[in-house]
Amino acid sequence: MHVEVAAALPVAAPPAGALDARAKRVAEIAARHADAVDREGRFPAEAVAALKAERLFGIQIPRSLRGEGASMSEIAELCAILGRACSASAMVFAMHHIKLASLVTHGVDSAWHCGLMERIADEQLLIASSTTEAGIGGDLRNSLCAVEADGDTFRLTKEASVISYGAQADLILATARRHPEAATSDQVLVALLADQITLERTSVWDTLGMRGTCSDGFLLKAEGLPLVQVLQKPFAEIAAQSMLAASHLLWGSVWFGISSYAVDRARAFVQGEARKKPGQVPPGALRLAEAANALQAMKSTVVAGLERYEAAKGDPDALSAIGFSIMLNNVKTTVSAQAVDIVQRALSVVGILGYKNGTPFSLGRQLRDVLSAPLMISNDRILSNTANLLLVQKGSGKLLSA
Repeated sequence: MHVEVAAALPVAAPPAGALDARAKRVAEIAARHADAVDREGRFPAEAVAALKAERLFGIQIPRSLRGEGASMSEIAELCAILGRACSASAMVFAMHHIKLASLVTHGVDSAWHCGLMERIADEQLLIASSTTEAGIGGDLRNSLCAVEADGDTFRLTKEASVISYGAQADLILATARRHPEAATSDQVLVALLADQITLERTSVWDTLGMRGTCSDGFLLKAEGLPLVQVLQKPFAEIAAQSMLAASHLLWGSVWFGISSYAVDRARAFVQGEARKKPGQVPPGALRLAEAANALQAMKSTVVAGLERYEAAKGDPDALSAIGFSIMLNNVKTTVSAQAVDIVQRALSVVGILGYKNGTPFSLGRQLRDVLSAPLMISNDRILSNTANLLLVQKGSGKLLSA
């Protein structure tokens, strides 16, 4: 059993080209396999191998820990690029960086977790998340399982209803109660390397869309692991100061990428119709304009959220403020609904050629994938949380401030 972070390897130089150029090379590979990934409900292994080859899994890690110090905005751009090519590959990339954001923001005071980040950068380890649990559903702010300490080691058993690409991950960050007597909301985040745990599959991810995320359910067990692998900062702070922002902003960027691809397909279709009948405005042109307007509004929402996050980064009070949380909640609920609407608008422009599989204008996969957006995490749950926050927030009538 592996219980220590390996010694640092020699630093590998990043591949040639800017981040977006590297992501575009991955996107070309992802696009070639996207239909097979969806049809077979399999992990996007080719795209993930390309992400590792382009060394894009460690870019968020600070340069002092052998990463590239990429900002959330830069990572969001890559999520959008990948989202145009393969929704599942983009979501795997986004979920990896959502969890990495928690390590980067809250693990720098721990020598063990700093060593882990160096290893992630060197070896391009893929990170998965285990926050959902049988008995609590999608409420990530409560846990039933607990860290059971025994001297300097601990054990953990978790009935995880979903661990996206859990069987393929090199590292899982799992939530649990701080100790067996702790309240369900008194949680910590635990880093678990793949060779330290056992995973027994309890359910299979057979879904309408986002099939390649392979979000199966597992019984997760770990025993005899060093307590230093437990982040001591309360998960409530981790969620508020890093995970919430990263989730909503990077998911939103993936959905923007999917929506952007759909609008481009609609534009290409209308342009083709216009060439057939010069001097006449094709019937779908008006609907295309509406879809393009909606896409621009969606982009503005995500970009504004990223700008707010970058301005607040490094300020725990700003990141934990009620207004900031409401803003992030609104980004998620707004953008997820916009994404579904935009892809549906694009499909209405393209018509039967978009509905059919195997045409240059097929949008069935994109529509099925984007229908997951309002469900992960449920918009109803988020709106309920926003309603509670609004009860204690003071209003502001200013246009340019929250």
